[in-house]
Amino acid sequence: MLSNLGDFKRTHTCGDLRKEDLNKEVILNGWVQKRRDYGGVIFIDLRDRYGVTQIVINEEHEEARVVGDTCRPEYVVAVLGKVMLRPDGMKNDGLKTGDIEVHISEIRILNTALTPPFMIDDSIEVAEDIRLKYRYLDLRRPELQRNIMLRSSLTRAIREYMWSQDFVDIETPFLTKSTPEGARDYLVPSRVNAGKFYALPQSPQMFKQLLMVGGFDKYYQIVRCFRDEDLRSDRQPEFTQLDIEMSFIDKEDLIKMIEGMIKYVFEKTVNRTLTAPFPTMDYADAIEQYGTDAPDTRFDLHLKTLNELVKDCDFKVFAEATKGGVVKAINAKGAGKSFSRKDIDELTDFVGTLGAKGLAYIRINEDGLQSPLIKFLGDDLTASLIKEMKGEVGDIIFFGAGDEYTVNLYMSKLRLKLGKMLNVIDDKKLSFVWVLNFPLLEYSKEDKRFVAIHHPFTAPLDEDIELLKTAPEKARAKAYDLVLNGSEIGGGSIRIHRSDIQKSMFELMGFTDADLESRFGFFIDALKYGTPPHGGIAFGIDRIAAIITNSTSIRDVIAFPKTQKAIDLMCEAPSFVDKKQLMELSISTDIKE
Repeated sequence: MLSNLGDFKRTHTCGDLRKEDLNKEVILNGWVQKRRDYGGVIFIDLRDRYGVTQIVINEEHEEARVVGDTCRPEYVVAVLGKVMLRPDGMKNDGLKTGDIEVHISEIRILNTALTPPFMIDDSIEVAEDIRLKYRYLDLRRPELQRNIMLRSSLTRAIREYMWSQDFVDIETPFLTKSTPEGARDYLVPSRVNAGKFYALPQSPQMFKQLLMVGGFDKYYQIVRCFRDEDLRSDRQPEFTQLDIEMSFIDKEDLIKMIEGMIKYVFEKTVNRTLTAPFPTMDYADAIEQYGTDAPDTRFDLHLKTLNELVKDCDFKVFAEATKGGVVKAINAKGAGKSFSRKDIDELTDFVGTLGAKGLAYIRINEDGLQSPLIKFLGDDLTASLIKEMKGEVGDIIFFGAGDEYTVNLYMSKLRLKLGKMLNVIDDKKLSFVWVLNFPLLEYSKEDKRFVAIHHPFTAPLDEDIELLKTAPEKARAKAYDLVLNGSEIGGGSIRIHRSDIQKSMFELMGFTDADLESRFGFFIDALKYGTPPHGGIAFGIDRIAAIITNSTSIRDVIAFPKTQKAIDLMCEAPSFVDKKQLMELSISTDIKE
């Protein structure tokens, strides 16, 4: 029979009790983790989010023993008993409460439970789709609870620091205007304005700049953002962002403030002491040496461009690639001592999935060189390449050739894979780097216009403003990304605060006057009313939480995440809605359920 909680409210949690609590009478509430019956004596592991306490029901408490005998995993119970030391040899060093046990005189079953589809235990391997379908059970697992609690500590530390620096926490709207530039907007139909739509914000970008216009010189917000884009393991359609904006600053001011925040947050959440200032790297150097603007600087194995050396060689793949493309190489130091031909074939297949047409290599053995390239390159050029790449006996030099984007993509991923295979990445290291001086614009062949690398509100470097008129593709941005262990955790810029430069930026991107008025008219108008110089940055809370918890997926630090197809398996969203609801919104669809 089920009981009410009544006067059986817990006096302690299941992680509280120690040997110093010996002989205390206590009440515990929690879930049955395990139940074991040893011939009349019943042991129950009682669990809540604070820990596990072993409960003992002896034969003399017959009524309690009868109730305990009916307990099953995940039953919710309340118990009354006395704290006792565990017998010699029975202590559990794996539990904080491992020195004691609670001998109970009364137990109440507050609720029963169906047999769960998986054990609530970190050691059990469960398919992720099952975990997501029964997320409310998955959340009971200690690992996930630790992740969520550490995430809570993360956001708490952020708020503490921002408050100490006199920032104002201001909410911005979720229902706003669609200004498509970048990822697709999630649209929300308006019932009272038939045929019109709101958009869910991809970022509070314009609102936080308008707050600077409004005189709030230090703003922050931990906010939900929404992007309708193709998903990866580190992306969600809705995500959490730390949003920051400041007036009357330059990038050095913001970087200094952010480094102080990062130091405070990591010390508070994971007890790690960081040294600032963090290193900086020019965007061009990041692309050259790492093939990506989010470099993992925990290890070397740098990429190197070889165009000048190979542009006139007889190997057509290399020679042709230098005409508008790139030839790059990486020296996998020591790989020749351990890599088999199968390993190289697997690496070739790996880069093939990223667009590579092959993976050329030179293996430097004690008895000579091994490579199908040598007959095309010749001895002299081969020797020059090995010298350029600082090749030694035991090394394997891998080459990539083709268009710059594709080569950088697969060679950067190859670098990471080699780092893991060669065991040269220190998983315990926290390696921060600021990447600076991004290009302001890039030309989109598909759209036949310039598009912003970051977003269209990013200011150009002062010395590059004139390039907007003559060579906009060469203009650099007052932008900055903070990268940790190869993941971009935050990015921002000094903003355009003059309406004439902002309008010029939009015109470069192909917007007509009509486009500007319909999409950004209110914003350009606002810039005309005494807008201060300002800048900001945004951090991905989900990504930072995944890093500090050593999670392989951001889904493991989000309470109720969605799949890579943007589906909530637990509540089965998205779903079809009643035709009546669609009619109220002036929407019709021919899609069948």
